[in-house]
Amino acid sequence: MPSGTLRPIEDIVEECGIGREHFEPYGRYMGKVDHRYRGRKRGRLILVTGINPTPAGEGKTTTTIGLTQALRRLGKDAACAIREPSLGPCFGVKGGATGGGRSMVEPSDRINLLFTGDFPAVSAAHNLLSALINNHMYHGNPLGMEPKGIMFPRTVDMNDRSLRSIIVGVGERASGVMAPDRFVITPASEVMAILGLSTSIGELKERLGRIVVYARGKKVVRASDLRAQGAMAALLRDAMDPNIVQTTEGAPAFVHTGPFGNIAHGTSSITADLIGLSAFDYLVTEAGFGSELGGEKFFDIVQAQGKFSVNAVVIVATIRALKHHGSGSIEKEDVDAVVRGSDNLLRHVEIVRSFGIDPVVAINLFPTDTERELKALEEILDSHSVRHARSDVYAKGGEGGIALAQEVLRSVGDYTIRRAYDRNMDPREKIEAIATKVYGAGRVTFTERALSDLRLVESTGMSDAYVCMAKTQYSLSDNPALLNAPRGFEVRISSISLSAGAGFIVPMLGDIMTMPGLPKVPASEGIDVDEQGNITGLS
Repeated sequence: MPSGTLRPIEDIVEECGIGREHFEPYGRYMGKVDHRYRGRKRGRLILVTGINPTPAGEGKTTTTIGLTQALRRLGKDAACAIREPSLGPCFGVKGGATGGGRSMVEPSDRINLLFTGDFPAVSAAHNLLSALINNHMYHGNPLGMEPKGIMFPRTVDMNDRSLRSIIVGVGERASGVMAPDRFVITPASEVMAILGLSTSIGELKERLGRIVVYARGKKVVRASDLRAQGAMAALLRDAMDPNIVQTTEGAPAFVHTGPFGNIAHGTSSITADLIGLSAFDYLVTEAGFGSELGGEKFFDIVQAQGKFSVNAVVIVATIRALKHHGSGSIEKEDVDAVVRGSDNLLRHVEIVRSFGIDPVVAINLFPTDTERELKALEEILDSHSVRHARSDVYAKGGEGGIALAQEVLRSVGDYTIRRAYDRNMDPREKIEAIATKVYGAGRVTFTERALSDLRLVESTGMSDAYVCMAKTQYSLSDNPALLNAPRGFEVRISSISLSAGAGFIVPMLGDIMTMPGLPKVPASEGIDVDEQGNITGLS
C-alpha cells in the first residue's frame, strides 16, 4: 500500500480511545502503546487457527486481518492482534508475513524488516546472557559451571543451519573458554517467550531471572545467579510496549512479539491481548499453524496465564491444502481429493471442540478453486454440523469477509475451556496427553536423552510446568510426510528442553529444528530496494 494512503498513526490511536499519554509514535504510521494501559471495556476474543498447511501457508494472518475489517464494516468496534514477522521466513520460504492482498497490516515493508526494533532487542538481551555465561567461566568460574552443562544457547533472527552446532572460544586463552555451543532462531528464544507472556516489568525481570543456564547433577545455575535479569530487562524496556499500526482499511492492529507456532507457543503477546480486550468490543487474534500446535498452546498456555476468555474460534482451510492432504493436484480440479483431504479439516474441528468451543470454518478462497470443489466441501461440513463461510478477504478486503464475520458473530459465546492436561500431572503424562488426545497418536516413545531430560525437569522443580510441544506443522504427527488425518501413529520425543522463565518445558518431536535452514532458492533473491527506498518482493 502506498504510504500516501495511510492515515497518521495518531489518528488511529485517538479513535481507539487510547490517550496520547499512553502512546509513543515511531514515525508517521507506527507507534507503541504503554504496556500498563488498560481501557474500560471487556471485549470478546476471537481466536483464528488453521488446518495443517502446505509449505506456502493457507492465509491465516490474511484471514485474521480481513475478518477484523469485515467486523468493522458491520459496525463492530474491532481490532486485531498478530505476531511480528521473523526475518527467517521473510528471507527464506514465505516472504513477508503481514497478510496479503487487501487484508494487510501497514506499513508492511517496515513491519517485515526490523519494525520498531523488538526482535533486535530480544536478540540482544538473549545474547547478553550468553556472553555473561562465557565471561563468568573465563574469570575464574566461581559458580563451577562445566562447558557441557551449559543449557542456554545463542540466538540470531535468520535461518542459518550452519549455526545449529558450533564451537566457541577457539584460539588463544584471551578468546575465552572453548566449549560446544549452538544457536536458535530468535522466535524460538526463551527470551521471546518471556516477553510475550509478561505483563509488567517486574514480572519480566522475575521470569528472566528464572532462566536455567546450567544444570548438571544437583547443580543448577540461573540467570539471577549471574545478576543478568536487570540489564536484560533494560534492553527489553521498549519492547514490552505493544506496537500499534493499521490494516489496509484503517482498522487498528497490534503487532507484538513473534514466537513460532511449531517450536514455541506461537501467539501475539498477552499484553497486546489484554490491551485490545480492554479497548475494543472484539479482538481477533491468531495462533501459529494448526489447531494442534498454536491452537492447543493458546488454550493450554497463553489463555491459562492471561486469564481471559475465548469467545469464538475460526479454523482457516483452503481447497488447495485439502487436495494436498487428499493426495491430489493443487493446480487442477480434483473433487475426490478434496473429499479425502477434508478428513484433516474435520480432525481440527474435533480438536477445537475438545477444548469446549464449536468453531467456524473459514474457507479461504484461491483463484484455482472450482465451484464443484467448494460445494463438495460445504456439503461435508453441513453433514457434520460445522459452521462455515467462504472468505475472499485477500481479493476484496473486509467486503470479502462479511459472510464469515456474520457467522462468527453468531458463534460468539461464553465458553468454559477444557484443557488437554492438568498442570499437576506428571510431565510425561502431560506430554502423552497432548500427543494422544490432541494429535491422535497411539503411542509415545522417549529416547534415553529425553528420559534423562525428564529427570532434570523434576530435579529443577519444573514438574508443574506447562508443555510447549515442538513438532512439524505439516502433519498432525511428528512426521511431515504423514498427511491428512492419521491415527494410532507413534510419536518420538527426542529431547526436552527447559524454559523455566517462560514456565514451560519444550519436548522436541521427531526431527524438528530450532534453527531452520534456507531453501535452495530463498525468498531473499526476490527482495530489492530502489533509489527512493521502496522495497519490493516481500508480499
